[in-house]
Amino acid sequence: MKIYVPMDAAAKAVGADEVAAGILAEAAARGIDVTLVRNGTRGMVWLEPLVEVESDQGRVGFGPVTLADVPALFGDLGAHPKAVGVVEEIPFFAAQTRLTFARCGVTDPLSLSEYEAHGGLAGLRRAIGMGPAGIVQEVTDSGLRGRGGAGFPTGIKWQTVAGAQAAQKYIVCNADEGDSGTFADRMIMEGDPFCLIEGMVIAGLGVGATRGFVYLRSEYPDAIAAMRAAVVRARGAGILGADVLGSGAAFDMEVRVGAGAYVCGEETSLLNSLEGKRGVVRAKPPLPALQGFMGQPTVVNNVISLATVPVIFEKGAAFYAGFGLGRSKGTIPVQIAGNVRFGGLFETAFGMTLGKLVDEIAGGTGSGHPVKAVQIGGPLGAYFGREKFETPFGYEEFDGQGGLIGHAGLAVFDSHVNMREMARFAMEFCAVESCGKCTPCRIGAVRGVETIDRIGRGDTAAVELLTDLCDTMKDSSLCALGGFTPYPVMSALSHFPEDFGLAREAAE
Repeated sequence: MKIYVPMDAAAKAVGADEVAAGILAEAAARGIDVTLVRNGTRGMVWLEPLVEVESDQGRVGFGPVTLADVPALFGDLGAHPKAVGVVEEIPFFAAQTRLTFARCGVTDPLSLSEYEAHGGLAGLRRAIGMGPAGIVQEVTDSGLRGRGGAGFPTGIKWQTVAGAQAAQKYIVCNADEGDSGTFADRMIMEGDPFCLIEGMVIAGLGVGATRGFVYLRSEYPDAIAAMRAAVVRARGAGILGADVLGSGAAFDMEVRVGAGAYVCGEETSLLNSLEGKRGVVRAKPPLPALQGFMGQPTVVNNVISLATVPVIFEKGAAFYAGFGLGRSKGTIPVQIAGNVRFGGLFETAFGMTLGKLVDEIAGGTGSGHPVKAVQIGGPLGAYFGREKFETPFGYEEFDGQGGLIGHAGLAVFDSHVNMREMARFAMEFCAVESCGKCTPCRIGAVRGVETIDRIGRGDTAAVELLTDLCDTMKDSSLCALGGFTPYPVMSALSHFPEDFGLAREAAE
């Protein structure tokens, strides 16, 4: 028997290690030869631990499996109470367009042979034959945009670094995933780490960088261990080092761990931390693409941006650009969390409506109460009510509705949520996480909490003050922490005034 049990942090949190140990013990007791593979997760978190057994029909899933369910795995599998059928036919999974996450949950994350057998390194080998200019042009033609939240065209950033004159250039992977309800970065690092390494190598070859860093947060011990192990194996296989796959080009990298400050998800704060300084925001210009790590030209890309690069080079820019909507090309890993029936990662081409994601893919609320609001893009994202559920998932489309995609996390709330409390939380979050560099963020967020409390006490005159404060924070903050906090606050106030004790006309 060949059995797969995820080593992903989400699966381990609900007992995957105990289930894996139980499977080995049960097999030994029965005298059955079992090959146990610790794979990444398929992203269907409500089924974790999701155990998969190889069969003639494909990999058949069982979940969520407990120790008590293990003995039945060695009997009639069709009669197992936790059987969910062939994994790739589960509706949540079958409806996806898996490009970036194609290998996640399929392979042993630290097996280079399995990585290559499933298309790995094909993109890097093609890139080596294209030369630096060809590499940068391919990324530009693909339409790939930053998946960390800003949506900035990746090709333009690479062009800037490639054109900069410097003795040393760097590739920095922003793996400081701090938004609540987001887990795509962690999932790819734990489930397919060679994909990220390959993307970073291609980036280095394209812009002339020979050194790279993955900046990870300390709260991700499993991702840290997986990435460090993968780097060692990649170096041993010649993927990293002085002669990348015999190309004559050099690129090496290492994993650096930060203390977990939310503001270090902002690229200039991250660079300060990476240099051993306090994680505070730098004023721009100069841009990191020209003066980044140690004052040298630096590509700073999110994990998903870099992990998507290999599939672009394996399949071609035109293939990737063939998915999506308008200027939002390719696929986006939507992370579905909050009060939902089916929480997890859902990779889809840009263009699916928010309503379909919430009502059909996520299955509505887990509580059974009506959906009241969905926050898109983490704790700094706007709240959308059902009147905006026809909005297609795309950068410009969400911006036109007063929202942002951010890191593509969805947090769903049912009718019992109080939106004034959620708006207050946004301001409080900003106040706690502010690096303190700029006044609008440092002071504005504290005053924001006080002002929302005044509104809660019936002071309707404070609505105008809150609006003015949010305008100031949005226009004057040095980075997105203070600049984006007004999105959840003002969307809550505008769309759910009754929770603030206001008539709709007062909020408007």
